Amino acid sequence: MADEALKHLQVDRKSVTDPSAQAEWSSKKLVWVPHVEHGFVAGSIKKESADEFVVELQDSSAATVNKDDVQRMNPPKFSKVEDMAELTCLNEASVLHNLKERYYSDLIYTYSGLFCVVVNPYKRLPIYTEKVVDLYKGKKRHEMPPHVFAVTDTAYRCMLQDRENQSILCTGESGAGKTENTKKVIQYLAYVAGTQPGTGKGQ
Repeated sequence: MADEALKHLQVDRKSVTDPSAQAEWSSKKLVWVPHVEHGFVAGSIKKESADEFVVELQDSSAATVNKDDVQRMNPPKFSKVEDMAELTCLNEASVLHNLKERYYSDLIYTYSGLFCVVVNPYKRLPIYTEKVVDLYKGKKRHEMPPHVFAVTDTAYRCMLQDRENQSILCTGESGAGKTENTKKVIQYLAYVAGTQPGTGKGQ
């Protein structure tokens, strides 16, 4: 069950470190170009002038784009990266692309520095079981894939070690999943606090 959950939590890095993909990225000078329908689309720079790029889009069409509107694309090795603070090119297009790619792979949790970004999957995922709680219990944040349990455990350990109150802020638009993630925070705290040495489970 834990292995099944990890499929929805972490990326097989071997699958995103293809040398051929790296070579293609380098040779094509890939960038992100604004798009009315899709937000941003990938393109390859073909010509450059003082203020503009001529970019070939994925559908083989050409577009002339102001240099200020073009955003750099990260190398393939950063595909589905767990912490977007690690991106070489930290821009709007790269952040949206990373979140989208992770979302399509059922990886709904992504770190952005100190923050944890969550995209509501609108379906049940096997990532909130007691076995998953045990995987995160007592672990440092960088030792496990992004998860609300990791955020909760960090706050819980700081409370015990520093003897100070801690807070977790769940914010977002209606339907973003604030209530559900708050429930998961409570679930984790209740389980971990109830299984401390000398307390016994459920006490």
